[in-house]
Amino acid sequence: MRQLLLDELAIDEGAQWLPLQGGRTNFTWQIRQGADVSGLVVKLYRGPANNPLFPNDPYSEASLLTFLQGKFPAQELIGTYLCEAGVCNVFKHIPGSAWSEGVAEVAELMRNLHGLDHPADLRHLPNGSRELQKHATEILQKCSGSSVLKGMEPVGSVGPSEQIGLLHSDIVPGNLIKGKGGLSLIDWQCPGIGDPCEDIAIFLSPAMQSLYRGRPLTKAEETGFFDAYADEHVAQRYRMLAPFYHWRMAAYCLWQSENGRPEYRDAMAHEVAALQRSISL
Repeated sequence: MRQLLLDELAIDEGAQWLPLQGGRTNFTWQIRQGADVSGLVVKLYRGPANNPLFPNDPYSEASLLTFLQGKFPAQELIGTYLCEAGVCNVFKHIPGSAWSEGVAEVAELMRNLHGLDHPADLRHLPNGSRELQKHATEILQKCSGSSVLKGMEPVGSVGPSEQIGLLHSDIVPGNLIKGKGGLSLIDWQCPGIGDPCEDIAIFLSPAMQSLYRGRPLTKAEETGFFDAYADEHVAQRYRMLAPFYHWRMAAYCLWQSENGRPEYRDAMAHEVAALQRSISL
């Protein structure tokens, strides 16, 4: 891979390849050469993800980044390359740091994303309580210790939304980069179309927030998010669907904890607590 990119992109032999932290799925490096302190980012994909919630498709990422160019703050794609180590995408690096506070700007970014047109060939994400229950059940079927969570399945029914938008589907703190020009959204390997509540649920998830920034959002932060998103219909719909989203995320955390990620056990506890609170409302 290294030699291929050196040749294709005219990268100096003496360029620095600096491993980047934060991603939990693929290998990434920032390439710095000469006076260029920002450089390029190389993402080497580990292959199709055996992941029941977040797919890992380099070609979907490349295609969507091309589509988003000039329309939304995301990475600029340089190219897609195939080498003996696998498929890699190369982007321009976005200087900045991972988001940690300020929910209003995330809500505004998300609202802008959900208002964009979208390519017709993207996957459709679960929409409505029945599809969320089906998805969560499929995840639990992959787990050996799922009996307790199975007993927490939410009841009730919320129909599919007709308000369909372009979704990132993995909006977690590590994928939000705060730079001089504001927030950018990176890591587009699992895009889709569907209910905007899907993106909102991933961002508000206590499990995802605790894993990426060390603590869940407060109730005041959640309220501030919806104030800035400024769509009362979506806010009400999310609250009706919240038990189903929390149940699915708890199932995902259980699956991760049974597959070599012990840190997801504590994350699951946060999600179960949120599930119980949402049911009692």
